[in-house]
Amino acid sequence: MAIKIVADSSCDLTAEMKAEMKVDLAPLVLYLKDKAYVDDENLDVQQYIQDMAQCEESPKTACPSPEDYIKKYEGHESVFVVTLSSKLSGSYNSAVLAKNIFLEEIGNKFIHVFDSLSASVGETLVARKIHELSKHNISDLEIVDKVSSYIKEMKTFFLLESLEHLAKAGRLSPLVAKVASVFSIKPIMCGDEGAIKLFEKVRGYKKAFMRLVETIGEKGKDFEDKVLGIAHCNCLDKALQFKEEVLKRYNFKDIIIVEMGGLSSTYADEGGIVIAF
Repeated sequence: MAIKIVADSSCDLTAEMKAEMKVDLAPLVLYLKDKAYVDDENLDVQQYIQDMAQCEESPKTACPSPEDYIKKYEGHESVFVVTLSSKLSGSYNSAVLAKNIFLEEIGNKFIHVFDSLSASVGETLVARKIHELSKHNISDLEIVDKVSSYIKEMKTFFLLESLEHLAKAGRLSPLVAKVASVFSIKPIMCGDEGAIKLFEKVRGYKKAFMRLVETIGEKGKDFEDKVLGIAHCNCLDKALQFKEEVLKRYNFKDIIIVEMGGLSSTYADEGGIVIAF
């Protein structure tokens, strides 16, 4: 069946995935002081990470406008939209407003907006699920039902080298970030109904890394039916090492690795890893 998947640029994809799933990305705009960076395929993420490290002020982000989304909704196909958690960004509200305007003013068609309750590779897995289901002979509403259940069950965790950017952006208490830095505590963070919360504090990166691997076993089940997504910010070696450790313990149906785009890098910062399953 002919469908179109639209996502915001927090949905981290390889070029192959983007082509195969035909995902149309609505870019967020990232700001360092007065300089704006459009988070699309033309963004030099490595350069952006360097610029971010040198910028004294906290990075700011702007979600896609309703107009940006309306353009993506054009065409005859049914449209499924995947956005960042509505607790982290205005992207979801913007996509819903665009849907309402489109249906009122432009034309009647099927559009559904999913709040991923996640970010980065969590969105990637949701988009992938929509794509897989579209290959079966099921209705648009059945896809909505199955993907909504998938989102509710999905777990997102992340391990960051530094909490500075999360704190600067107001996503985390600056005091927590400072204490973590002083005592070389590496917090494992998790998604909690779309918000970010501290899951566990571990001293030292190696221990935290292995603890994240263990957490999969504690929080997940039926791995043979699931896909593990790993997103990394400029640290492919860590992502590959993580995959290796996971393969020793769990039999996931598939494991995918993606590099973070600009938006995910803004919060994860260099060396950050996000996993979802």
